[in-house]
Amino acid sequence: MKHNFVSTFLLLFLQCIGILAQGPSPSPIPPPAQAAAPAPGPPGPTNVTKVLEKAGQCSTFIRLLQTTQEIIQITSLLNDSNSITIFVPTDNAFLNMKAGALNSFNDQQKSELIKFHVLPQYFSLSQFQTASNPVQTQAGGTSNREFPINITTNGNSVNITTGIVNASISNTIYIDSQLAIYQIDKVLLPLQFFVPPAPTPAPSPPKSKNKDDSSDSGSTSTVSSSETNSPRGLLFFLAVFCFVYVS
Repeated sequence: MKHNFVSTFLLLFLQCIGILAQGPSPSPIPPPAQAAAPAPGPPGPTNVTKVLEKAGQCSTFIRLLQTTQEIIQITSLLNDSNSITIFVPTDNAFLNMKAGALNSFNDQQKSELIKFHVLPQYFSLSQFQTASNPVQTQAGGTSNREFPINITTNGNSVNITTGIVNASISNTIYIDSQLAIYQIDKVLLPLQFFVPPAPTPAPSPPKSKNKDDSSDSGSTSTVSSSETNSPRGLLFFLAVFCFVYVS
């Protein structure tokens, strides 16, 4: 019994010496700190194509936006913080055009057609009531039968007149503080596509100068003097002289 006790004691003593010889256990290595996630940047411009796809009934207008590449210009305007308003005809509005009319337009006219549906300013429905006619579009000027549109309101209805087509807003597709997109029931056709520009008035003829008048009077005087100095005039003068002398 005593031998076992001594053996156990020695074993415990040796274990204690071994633990002390190892020294303190090392502290656990902390995991590497994770890098902070970058702050999200400002949101990009509204994706007009996706908005129109979600609205539906706009496939023809979307196709024209892409084939004319006017969607790039619209996106650039929005990205530069410009405010715009877009009128979007429905697919039925394009189907109701005169047969072959859209295909008869050349590439430039198709680009102008899309621009004619874009206003370079923001209009809410209530702001149409105070629109100053003719309203400017992205297509160009409003004078001399170019690209004028007139906007009038009657209660809650908004009417658009181009000189060729009378259309109305039928629905609001999208609106925020920068972009407004409205659905219209007809394709807006520019006056310039169908009516040639007014001819430039001819310049007025130049006024006659005083020098010409004086030369005319001078020639008249010359004629009168030549008549007086002619033989007939001399004979008349002599006859009158003789008559007076005899008297």
